[in-house]
Amino acid sequence: MYYAIAVLTIIVCILLVLIVLVQNSKGGGLAANFASSNQVMGVRKTTDFLEKGTWVLAIALLVLSMLASITIPRTEEAKASAMQKQISNAIDPAQGPNIPTQAPDQNAPQPK
Repeated sequence: MYYAIAVLTIIVCILLVLIVLVQNSKGGGLAANFASSNQVMGVRKTTDFLEKGTWVLAIALLVLSMLASITIPRTEEAKASAMQKQISNAIDPAQGPNIPTQAPDQNAPQPK
C-alpha cells in the first residue's frame, strides 16, 4: 500500500509542476495561446481550469503525504532506539583481543 501511495505522490508532483509551469503570473501562459473567441474554452475558462487543477493537485499531494505517513512499514526492530541498538551490540572491553600498547624492544634476542 505504501509503495502505491508513493507512486501516486510522484505522479501528482510531476503534474503539479507541469501545471504551475504552464501558468503565467501575469495572466498569460497557456491562456494567451487561446486568444481567439471561437474556441470551446475561452481565455478565462482556461485560467480557471489551470487554477482549479493546481488546487486539486495541491490538496491531493497533501492527502497522499498524510496517507504515506500513516502507511509507512514499521517493524519492531525499527521502533528500538539507535542508542539501545548500540548498547546491545557493544563488545565488552574485557573480552576483546589483547593488543600490545608498546613497540617491541629492538635489542631483545630474537627467537630462532
